[in-house]
Amino acid sequence: MLTPKTTTNALGIIFPNTYDALVPELSNVRLMASIPFASRYRLIDFILSNMVNNDVTNISIIVRNNYFSLMDHLGSGREWDLTRKNGGLHIFPPYASKDDTVYNGRVDALAHILDFLRGQKEKYVMMADCNIAVNFDFKDMLEKHIESGADVTAAYIAEPLPDSAIRHTANDRGLYYTFTIDEGRVSKIYINSKETGVQNFGMNIYCIERELLIDLINTAFVRGYTYFERDVLAPQLDTLKVMAYEYKGYAARITDMKNYFDENMKLLDDINLNSLFSGNQIYTKIRDDNPTRYIAGAKVKNTMAADGCVIEGEVENSILFRGVKVGKGTRIKNCILMQDTVVGENVTLEYLITDKNVIINDGKNIQGSDSFPVYIPKHHKV
Repeated sequence: MLTPKTTTNALGIIFPNTYDALVPELSNVRLMASIPFASRYRLIDFILSNMVNNDVTNISIIVRNNYFSLMDHLGSGREWDLTRKNGGLHIFPPYASKDDTVYNGRVDALAHILDFLRGQKEKYVMMADCNIAVNFDFKDMLEKHIESGADVTAAYIAEPLPDSAIRHTANDRGLYYTFTIDEGRVSKIYINSKETGVQNFGMNIYCIERELLIDLINTAFVRGYTYFERDVLAPQLDTLKVMAYEYKGYAARITDMKNYFDENMKLLDDINLNSLFSGNQIYTKIRDDNPTRYIAGAKVKNTMAADGCVIEGEVENSILFRGVKVGKGTRIKNCILMQDTVVGENVTLEYLITDKNVIINDGKNIQGSDSFPVYIPKHHKV
């Protein structure tokens, strides 16, 4: 077992923009980390809570663009107990200094905070993206990293590649990685593999010594490299000891809009819901509101409804975020209605995703399909 001092000897770095291109509809006004998920959370809540629950309390978030909603959500980090004198939450926007540019990959992003990294005291760094909702044990990963004597430890899931990832054409904005693993060591990294069957699918979660990371990024940036996995790790697998860490728990990986819809809907199954939330607690921004109100005549079946909702109609197989209003005589089935969506009376909705603050007027009939859910953008009226 690790000593208490060792378990806290790591700082966290989160990249919230990495996979924005996979869901352009939702990331048009926000970044991947801010996408609402599971009726009351944002995607960043999972990785951020995982780190805090595993004693990683010095956490930096390197944002690229569209970060207003993220800063509004995180605030000072109070909900995650990150308002502290030592460590805490650090948000690095682009153009932090006069010679900065908007980064493209992790090498660019980390190069812009090298001075910050040099001034930290933690021995290890845990890095992660925000496209996966997961209850991850960073402490166990750090322990395995130390025991193996690895230079880098990379987390992965043994699972088939999703069709949406294979089909995606976001060029270098949607890179994903699979590994060949020999006796626990990563011997080859594949970029955007098209292989079928179970693959060692990288989670983009890494553990590395802080001083080694500084050296690698400093060298890579000078050479004009962009991506940590493709440009730094893959060419040096013979000289760097990159060990694999298999994650065997539940994970919801967002790869496109259809996948986003499906991963939310999977949580209506208690088995999946318990698998995601039965570990350490997931924290989120608190919104003081009343419990959901079910008005006389309301019928609700297999639905996840957050606080502040008022339901007068019928709702089935749906996800309702905070403050959703459902009018009398309305029938909603297989829908995701984000925060403060207002649905009028005598409306029929099926296979629909509404963004925040959408208004659907009385008498409307909107139906998508299981293969193509209809999406209504933020603040729109229908």
